[in-house]
Amino acid sequence: MASFNKIIIVGYLGRDPELRYTPQGTPFCDFSVATTEKRKDKSGEFQETTTWFRVTFFGRQAEVASQYLTKGRQVYVEGQLSQRDWTDKDGATRTSLEVRGNEIQFLSPAGETEQPQVAAVKATAGGNGQSRKIQPARAQANAVEEDEIPF
Repeated sequence: MASFNKIIIVGYLGRDPELRYTPQGTPFCDFSVATTEKRKDKSGEFQETTTWFRVTFFGRQAEVASQYLTKGRQVYVEGQLSQRDWTDKDGATRTSLEVRGNEIQFLSPAGETEQPQVAAVKATAGGNGQSRKIQPARAQANAVEEDEIPF
């Protein structure tokens, strides 16, 4: 049986992308993306949980991401999830989850970090390296709060 590894993240950049190059000259770009989830606890109070993801893109997508993304911008990222083990400065073994991106969509216009309603640029893996404009995302007028879901 075949296996499948795919993750989709819609979140906000926690830092500006950093563009670097492999020894062979391939560009790659690293940045972090945060997602926030709100849930009611047992006492009925809303609690926020933020999850951070390390994201890496390669090739033309890395160059586009480093050129147009900045801290606070909202993005859609699609890719494969991997686990990396490392040793911190105190000698403890740590684990991080990392995403190797293969599709990215910029959801907030340049200069805006609080308005996720517009998708401005889409770059896909294996494409011809050109960016194209996509249709605006629907406003969140039809959004359903979690406590309104009947299950």
